[in-house]
Amino acid sequence: MFGTDGTLAAPPQAALIKDTTEATFMADVIEASREVPVIVDFWAPWCGPCKTLGPALEAAVTAAKGRVRMVKINVDENQMIAGQLRVQSIPTVYAFWQGQPVDGFQGAQPASELTKFIDRIAALAGDGGLAEAIEAAEAMLAEGAAADAAETFAAILGEEPENAIAYGGLARAHLALGELDQAEALLAAAPAKITGAKELEAARAQLELIRQAANAGPEADLRAAVEADPGNHQARFDLAVALNAAGKVDEAVDQLLDLFRRDREWNDGAARAQLFTIFDALKPQDPIVLRGRRKLSSMIFA
Repeated sequence: MFGTDGTLAAPPQAALIKDTTEATFMADVIEASREVPVIVDFWAPWCGPCKTLGPALEAAVTAAKGRVRMVKINVDENQMIAGQLRVQSIPTVYAFWQGQPVDGFQGAQPASELTKFIDRIAALAGDGGLAEAIEAAEAMLAEGAAADAAETFAAILGEEPENAIAYGGLARAHLALGELDQAEALLAAAPAKITGAKELEAARAQLELIRQAANAGPEADLRAAVEADPGNHQARFDLAVALNAAGKVDEAVDQLLDLFRRDREWNDGAARAQLFTIFDALKPQDPIVLRGRRKLSSMIFA
């Protein structure tokens, strides 16, 4: 769950798992389930299977990090609630959402099935605020608060390690902080499931462009070299790198398109590869990307 600043706040154990009675059932289950799904475990001290299921269920709920809560009810001490919910054998587990029972099972279950059950129940409440936290982190990054953005993206990944948006966002936050090696190491260690995600490709492209910018030549000298000899492909390519480093991305794209038009195979297709690096680093709907891709396509398929 997230605090008002968009960062993750791990709920204390007492908030996730508690014992309840008939007197507090309404508050602990019915009302609480209007905010987050609540799993109710009906048990008794003499019940053998309960002694296995209870701890396993608690572990699974704890692992869900606040996406669900758990309430335990001793049926010997709370027979009226057990009767109202028609609990005929124990252990019995019910899940409540928005004040209503929505799922359940009887008897002990393997840990894998408990995880599936909790994931299914947690999904009823959506993503638990992840989307809002990502939006907040992106806003921080756009406003120059890269350290705060990095902290928020890292917290999101603590909740969902294979969230490609947050993973790419954390890498971009490191780049904004000038921590290029950390960003590179993070991208190299990305989970296999998301390593090819567009968000990570964007961060890799930005990293490559930043490293290029560190070695960019003087823009004025390179521009003069191109004007003196329009066929100097290396000077034109270097000029595009310098322009991009100076924030003149549209001009950089134009120089690369011109280079591609003059010799698309030069340096193993370097102009096209550099264009794709720039496009990947920008948002897909950026006007520079849309215009550049359109012009490049027209030349490729002319």
